[in-house]
Amino acid sequence: MTAVCVIGSQWGDEGKGKVVDILGEKADYVVRYQGGNNAGHTVIIEGKKYTFHALPSGTLRGIRSLIASEVVLDPRQLVKEIEGLDREVDLGIDPRTTIIMPWHNDIDIAREAERKKQTGSEIGTTAKGIGPCYEDDKNRSGIRFYELAGDKKRLEDRIKQVYETKKKVLNMYNTKPAQKLQEVIDQYTKLGESLKGYEADVSLEISDALKGKKNIIFEGAQGTLLDIKFGNYPKVTSSHPMSGSIFDSVGIPPIKLRTVGITKAYVTKVGSGPVVTCLDAGQWPVDETKSDAVAKYIRKIGKEVGTTTGRARRVGWLDLVALEYTHRINGFSEIALTKLDCLSGLRNINIATAYMHKGKKITDYKGWDLDFLNECEPYYETFDGFGDITDARTYRKLPKNAKKFIQAIEDRLNIPVSIVSVGPGREETIYRSFKKFK
Repeated sequence: MTAVCVIGSQWGDEGKGKVVDILGEKADYVVRYQGGNNAGHTVIIEGKKYTFHALPSGTLRGIRSLIASEVVLDPRQLVKEIEGLDREVDLGIDPRTTIIMPWHNDIDIAREAERKKQTGSEIGTTAKGIGPCYEDDKNRSGIRFYELAGDKKRLEDRIKQVYETKKKVLNMYNTKPAQKLQEVIDQYTKLGESLKGYEADVSLEISDALKGKKNIIFEGAQGTLLDIKFGNYPKVTSSHPMSGSIFDSVGIPPIKLRTVGITKAYVTKVGSGPVVTCLDAGQWPVDETKSDAVAKYIRKIGKEVGTTTGRARRVGWLDLVALEYTHRINGFSEIALTKLDCLSGLRNINIATAYMHKGKKITDYKGWDLDFLNECEPYYETFDGFGDITDARTYRKLPKNAKKFIQAIEDRLNIPVSIVSVGPGREETIYRSFKKFK
């Protein structure tokens, strides 16, 4: 199959970047289809760490990397990443892509402060302006990439028009824009000049690539449980990380996709919202004085700190109730299991196979009802631990107990675990039924 999508099956940070990089050896295109720079991809090549927030992961391979229309793009971040690379970038940006402006950050910050003031609880956004930018896109007031990279006078007029409106919005929160109007005009005119050469009709380019049977990777941001509709609303992102959103995000008709669900051997989450298997006493932000020793251990070994925010991620045991749900709505063809090595050294390892709710055992994930999820307790199956696996390069070399852990996932989902990551490096990977592009 020439089209593969890489989907986060949990709350994001599952290790999608590594899998995209592995597939990218023979890929012709990598397409980022949603989200913004509130998510990060980390890839380690020959011991060197690369972290992207705006660029698609495939950039490191030198292959054609495209940013589709449903992405909200921060040109400040993108230019910074391009300038920081030690190689040329083969990049295309759809002209319909909506641009993150400074006032989006201002509104994001003001709203979070207001939420905390009124309810005592924030959503936990990254303050990157993602939600406000998507709002402008949907209410037809957003500035798009073709305007940013096009005529300077038109861009100036659009900025002036929207700036005054946003000043009024910020005034409702008793605050004002962080940047003056002329500063924004000067900054974004310069950014537009820098990015002018990257405009590309991604819909047309990918349509032609599919006809030509090119190898294409569709790369999502965040994870399914942060989907604006099917995640833990309102503790969600502002777009659709699910596989089904690819078609209208890119501008192609529905086609058959190979769908790889990226799954950590445990769960993590940045931001508030229910995590039934949480080992951090449900606390957000994390308060390690209240955390289980296992959470502290995994967080340290797994370096579980947000790529974008630097905030400690909450940690929990693998949740098969939630994973079965995300499999159902994405249609995973296989699972890529990441960070199995971070469970090495634990005496016992738990997997949640059901929830207990007021004395009743349930296996359906009611992701829309946060009160219900907060009332649930995990029902665990316990596995014996295993030792260091970082030197394993074949499935046969894995300890018996590690294989039992993997088998439990396969039995529940009835799909293969086709790849097992035993370390952060590209080479620290076990391939089973995983098929790369030819």
